[in-house]
Amino acid sequence: MPNIAALWLDLGRFDREVPPAVAISSELTRESDLFIPDSRRAWIRLAVAVLIGSLGSVGMWSVVVALPVVQTEFAASRGTASLAFTMIMLGFGSGAVLTGKITDRYGIVTAIGLGIGILGLGYVVAGMSTSIWHFILVHFAIGLSSSATFGPLMAESSHWFDRYRGLAVAVAASGNYIGGAIWPPVVNYAIETTGWRTTHIALGIFTAVAMTLALIALRLLMGAGSQRDHENAPPPRVDLRISTNALTAILSLAAIACCVAMSMPQVHIVAYCGDLGYGVARGAEMLSLMLGFGIISRIGSGFLADKIGGIRTLLIGSVAQGTALLFYLFFDSLTSLYVISAMFGLFQGGIVPSYAIIVREAMPASEAATRVGIVIFASVFGMSFGGWISGAIFDATGSYMAAFENGLGWNALNITIMVLLLMRARQRLAMA
Repeated sequence: MPNIAALWLDLGRFDREVPPAVAISSELTRESDLFIPDSRRAWIRLAVAVLIGSLGSVGMWSVVVALPVVQTEFAASRGTASLAFTMIMLGFGSGAVLTGKITDRYGIVTAIGLGIGILGLGYVVAGMSTSIWHFILVHFAIGLSSSATFGPLMAESSHWFDRYRGLAVAVAASGNYIGGAIWPPVVNYAIETTGWRTTHIALGIFTAVAMTLALIALRLLMGAGSQRDHENAPPPRVDLRISTNALTAILSLAAIACCVAMSMPQVHIVAYCGDLGYGVARGAEMLSLMLGFGIISRIGSGFLADKIGGIRTLLIGSVAQGTALLFYLFFDSLTSLYVISAMFGLFQGGIVPSYAIIVREAMPASEAATRVGIVIFASVFGMSFGGWISGAIFDATGSYMAAFENGLGWNALNITIMVLLLMRARQRLAMA
């Protein structure tokens, strides 16, 4: 008989060694599945993020359509009524910093979940307003809640991509403009049909339910990576040799300047058309057209930023925005206003996402949401100030022409800042 003892396998000798090897393999599989930049799962996450951003952006655009009706009901001045937009911008900006910190520490799901509850409640309270000041103040809470669906989503999506990071950030930001293209005519129709109070209450209920369902889907897609995707995010690509705090301050100043200019058409186009005798409905259509073309601009800016960088992309958008603003000074026929509004949306849509791209190009991933939040706060401060000052200029002059000129001046400041930043970057590069 042959000796087969050497072929025996004693399973008992290895039973303590096999499980750890299996456990290590399983753990690596989970990690590699969670953090693959530019993967199919990353694109699916991005699609859900855009849906959430589109729903959450209602707070930015409903107030623009409701402004003339609320002004009439409470017998308020144009400048006073415009404070509702100012408050929503201040809330949006404050929330951008707060939700950015929450996102960096606890994850995007937690940040958006908190926002959903505040958004739904804010709209219900707005619909029950008893005075213009009640209506104005509650819009701070609405803006605060909407903030989690913009800046933090842009920062979060940048962690999911490397090769297409600029495009991903721009697509995530497009949710705001997709909502801007859809919500104004919907809100205007609802106000004409059921009144502004019922419309606001219905918006609160609908957005709370729809966003909750979308957030559940995003949580399932993110799995265990919902809290700290940035730990395995791609590193910064650009070294501007400027401290993080200094660059944040520079970008914040530039954001204020460009958004004061941007706010004039976006906030007042509906009222402007009413003053010209074209009707509020035509203004709502122009706003929708403006933001619809802004979607094209945002996605296009993402492609461009992946090729030439965020700073150059922002500078191109700022110059183009100033050009469109200039046209508003010389043309006010109905057809020309439709054309100029489309141009304005096409030119300026990529500006704000470019700030987030610059942040991710030059700053650590672990600070991205917070730093983007700070710059977004500056941008919405510019929007809120610009929305208010344009209304105040109208009250003082009886015309929006001086308001357009004010916007052009601020836009020139933005161009100057970005040119100087680009020149500094070139000088540092040459010295390296």
